Amino acid sequence: MSEQADHIAVESDCQHGDDSHRHGYIGAKDDYLKRLRRIEGQARGLQRMVDEDAYCIDILTQVSAMTKALHAVSLGLLNDHMTHCVLAAAGEGDDAARVKIDEAMAAIARLAR
Repeated sequence: MSEQADHIAVESDCQHGDDSHRHGYIGAKDDYLKRLRRIEGQARGLQRMVDEDAYCIDILTQVSAMTKALHAVSLGLLNDHMTHCVLAAAGEGDDAARVKIDEAMAAIARLAR
C-alpha cells in the first residue's frame, strides 16, 4: 500500500471521540515522551534556580531554552497532524479537509500568540 493510501486508510484514526483512533504522532510517541520528560526536568531545574536565588539572566536563559523545546514539540505535533490527519481528510473530500485545516490554523494561531 502506498504512503498516501496508508493515510487515507487511517482517515477515521484522527476523528475526535473515537476511542480506537490513532493520531499522527503515534509513530514518534516515545520520542515525544522523551522530549516532554526533558522539558519537565527543565521546569524542575527552573524551580530549583528560583529557590536557590539564581541570577535573573541565568533563569531567563533557561526559560528561553525551555520555551524553544516546547515550540519544537509543538511544531512536530503540527507537522504530524498535517501529514497524517489533514492528508487523510483530504482523501475524504473538501468538507473533511476543511475541518482539519481549520483545526490546524486554530492551533497555529494559538502557538503564534
